Amino acid sequence: MRRLKSLFAIATTALAVLAAPGLARADKLQDVLGAGRLRVGILTDAAPWGFKDDKGEIAGLDADLAKLIAADMGVKLELVPVTGAARIPSLLSDKIDVLIAGLGATPERAQQVMFSQPYAVVNLGVYGPKSIATATGKKAENLERHTVAVAKGTTLDVWLTDNAPKVKLVRFEDTPAAIAAYLAGQADTFAENSAIALKVKEQNPTKEVELKFLIRQSPAHIGLRQGEQNLLNWINTDLFTNKLNGKLGALQLKWFKEEQSLPTL
Repeated sequence: MRRLKSLFAIATTALAVLAAPGLARADKLQDVLGAGRLRVGILTDAAPWGFKDDKGEIAGLDADLAKLIAADMGVKLELVPVTGAARIPSLLSDKIDVLIAGLGATPERAQQVMFSQPYAVVNLGVYGPKSIATATGKKAENLERHTVAVAKGTTLDVWLTDNAPKVKLVRFEDTPAAIAAYLAGQADTFAENSAIALKVKEQNPTKEVELKFLIRQSPAHIGLRQGEQNLLNWINTDLFTNKLNGKLGALQLKWFKEEQSLPTL
């Protein structure tokens, strides 16, 4: 009888632990608040999302948004540079708490990470000179005789591979390399989002950068590890608050030259 009581006590304790989320696993929101520090993964080679300015400091829409979120949370901000390919792996390996890096939501990515409501929206497309005809429909037939520089493994690379197999893609390790190839005449066009294309045009006024083929609209989200619902709820509330008070719109205007109307997730 005593043995049965002991086993019952152990089982009851185990069930109580499983039933109490705060005891069963750590809560990232409370971890961040307790540490007084928010680690944000950010791109440093994708202006105007994230880049190094003339002083060598990280700047851009994502950097400003990270500063705003950390200030609202009342914690110190630690910006952690990540590459496009390493964005999600850095999040999954707990090198960062959240990812603010122009991240688009896809069903495949949603198997690994959670997405906040959008904080910005851009168009994905292929950009090039006036001499290349602009597509009028949803097929990229106007590009079949031209090369397209694209960063390897990006949403653009995947979409063009799956939906425009006749287009000759020239893949590069990252966005700067793909853009550099276009600027140097090593590729006829390049595939990117409209914010980056605008920055390329501003920085290279003698180079023609026009939209040749529109793929789709692409909202940007903050990424979190699966299961961090409390932190996700807080971030969504903060984005909503800053949308209402105009601070988010001011950042969009500063970096994208327009205050945007955002879709919902």
